Amino acid sequence: MSLPRSSALRALTAAAALLALSAAAAAAFSPGADSELTFVLPAGHTECFYQSAARNGTMEVEYQVIAGAGMDVDFSIISPHGVQLVSEFRRSDGVHMVEPTEEGDYQFCFDNSFSRFSEKMVFFEVILESSANDAGADDEWAGLGETENLLEYKLEDIRESMDSVHRHLERSRQMQTVLRAFEARDRNLLEDNLWRVSFWSCTSLMVMLVVAFTQVYTVRRLFDDKRRISS
Repeated sequence: MSLPRSSALRALTAAAALLALSAAAAAAFSPGADSELTFVLPAGHTECFYQSAARNGTMEVEYQVIAGAGMDVDFSIISPHGVQLVSEFRRSDGVHMVEPTEEGDYQFCFDNSFSRFSEKMVFFEVILESSANDAGADDEWAGLGETENLLEYKLEDIRESMDSVHRHLERSRQMQTVLRAFEARDRNLLEDNLWRVSFWSCTSLMVMLVVAFTQVYTVRRLFDDKRRISS
């Protein structure tokens, strides 16, 4: 017994829509090329990191010094062709956008050579957006659009909604990471200030006790008459 033509068309439409939604979910929520790292930069050292980028994309770099005396480092970005794009000195944080990007490996360098004794803890994050990937996704969705006449659903609207949700989720995750870095930095700063306050409070207390003892001893010596009266 064969199904009516309308029922078969509905079944085919539902299957195609489910397949398209699965493909959209896989493409939208696949792991991106964004990266983040927290590391310790020893005193008198320079650390460099490399990130590959595609042509005509965008790249955002954000860094923060979250621990260490002075809370500052030197920072630079070098293009794949050796051109120095960013150069900062003795900064505690910074945000830089490179647009459009060149194809190749970008170099990010953190310099603590000016510090002889204090190491620094540094957090940085690299966010990449490649136009090539977007174009590839558009081509894939254009292929799916050829069967749009068989579907009763607005696949393009679904795709845009899922892409929007994905972008917002990624942005939320990035903001949470940055806020955690700020929290770690503030906590380290508070602990350092607490140690300083405690140290100088104890020092002041010791000085006050020594001064008080010295004053009492001096006053007693002034009124202590050891001369004997002979009769």
